[in-house]
Amino acid sequence: MTTGLPECPADTVELRDRVAHFVRDRVMPQEPVLDCGGPDASAVLRELGRQAKDQGLWALPLPAELGGQGLPLRRYAHIAEAEGASDHGPAALGSASLLDVLMLRGQGSARVRALYPERLASGELRSSYAMTEPDVPGTDPFLTETRARSAPDGSWRVSGRKWFTTGAADADLVTVLARTGGAPPDRGGLSLLLVRTDSPGFRVVRELPVLGAGGQWEIALDDVPVPGDHLIGRPGEALTIAGERLQLGRTLRCLRWLGQARRAFDLMRDRALTRTRSRGPLGDLQLVQRHLFDALLALRTTRPLVYEAVARLDAGRDAHVEVGLAKVAAARMLQEVTDAAIQVHGAAGLGPDTALPGLFRTGRTARILDGPDELHVSSVARRVLFPTPPLPPSGAARRTP
Repeated sequence: MTTGLPECPADTVELRDRVAHFVRDRVMPQEPVLDCGGPDASAVLRELGRQAKDQGLWALPLPAELGGQGLPLRRYAHIAEAEGASDHGPAALGSASLLDVLMLRGQGSARVRALYPERLASGELRSSYAMTEPDVPGTDPFLTETRARSAPDGSWRVSGRKWFTTGAADADLVTVLARTGGAPPDRGGLSLLLVRTDSPGFRVVRELPVLGAGGQWEIALDDVPVPGDHLIGRPGEALTIAGERLQLGRTLRCLRWLGQARRAFDLMRDRALTRTRSRGPLGDLQLVQRHLFDALLALRTTRPLVYEAVARLDAGRDAHVEVGLAKVAAARMLQEVTDAAIQVHGAAGLGPDTALPGLFRTGRTARILDGPDELHVSSVARRVLFPTPPLPPSGAARRTP
């Protein structure tokens, strides 16, 4: 079954299919362990990474000079759908570090560029990104209270708390949004600093299960020392850098949500075909057919929106409106499709024998993750009502090598 244009380029079909088989045959069977996190999950991920490298599937979108395979976004988008059919696919295949690698390579100091991007690309190091805080609305970064003060030796001292920081417990590095000047709600003075998690004063406070699933953490930074050259970009540039990162990050999430929705749709279709009643297959029922129709309609109308955002980003054009539309549409679509699949499965869709509970959980959190629907609705509407002059080309604010 196809899920809407555009079609996968001919030079990417074979690679996409190999990735899809790897995720289906290697990653999905390990999801019960991976969902629980901890040492067992880390060991499984390392083994999956080894297998991905052996099959030539590791780090497909990462820069070739860092050990990746350098796929451009227009090709990698189709791979992202396939690997995203499992929440753990990007980590198992070495693409989960893409955003951090690009940020550090483009915005990091010479020392940061020498120390970390290649090791992140190889899987030797793991990274995380800490932006939101317990008592601060995630949609209003100007209220950020975490502070970085300059020390006499040229280093920084970072203090504050962050939460819903993905993978923080296993990370070697965490990029932290902190205030280097001014006070909330000043719109300036926000910067990004790269913090080593083995630094004194860095502490994992607790895990924050999301609808029962692990992987999110609250962290504390108590006067954590950070080398002066571990500032990312220049002081006060955090939101510019984060904005560029978020456009790509949200688009990648949308692609992965398409993959998960396709997985839920396939489960629903198979259930409708194989589940029999006294009067024939479940799929004979018009109400079941309506569930399949609505789900397919949602998939096919959402996919072009996501690929419009991909095309603009790949061309280096501003894509705020396209990414906002895609993010809201893809999040709603994933929740709608998985909900329909659960309904067709009945009680079996609520239990541990299918992936549907996990897919539904992702669909519900998607409407809050990377900005709630309401934020994107308002942002897109404002840009349509009150157009602003074109933004500088992507990467214009980057540090000169």
